[in-house]
Amino acid sequence: MVLASTRIAAALLGAVLLWPMATAGLAQYADPKAPRPQADGDPKSKKDGQRKIDEFAEAAKVLGGPAGHPECIWLGRRIVSLMWRDDLDTAFRHLDLYDRFGCPAGHIPATFRCLVRQGNIDGKPPETLAGRVHACWINPNVEPNPAGPASAAAPAGTTNR
Repeated sequence: MVLASTRIAAALLGAVLLWPMATAGLAQYADPKAPRPQADGDPKSKKDGQRKIDEFAEAAKVLGGPAGHPECIWLGRRIVSLMWRDDLDTAFRHLDLYDRFGCPAGHIPATFRCLVRQGNIDGKPPETLAGRVHACWINPNVEPNPAGPASAAAPAGTTNR
């Protein structure tokens, strides 16, 4: 009889200890205002995914060769963006991966040079760093924006007399 009451007491104690964890787990998803995880069928995520695929396809068609490989495009644009944001340690770690994939080393400095020549990104037009890096990745010889800092730094045209 003592053994049976000990078993019942142990079972009740276990239930009492587990009850708060069970209710906390159920309450986690009970809040209707809480954001829910995005489903795979979300149209926004599909649109972003398609846009990225289109960017890679465009770059592969324009560039050809190793600079147009998806892994080179992804890593290269990431490296240039990190360099722009002065995160050189991370950029150099990514550069090691970039080299391991056999991507062209000269494309990184050319793209960064193009990005620097474009000047600072103005907050008013809807231009992003990623968009500018992508444009420079596809064509590193893009001319600087005439309204950018390059034109403001041009000499005034004075002469020595």
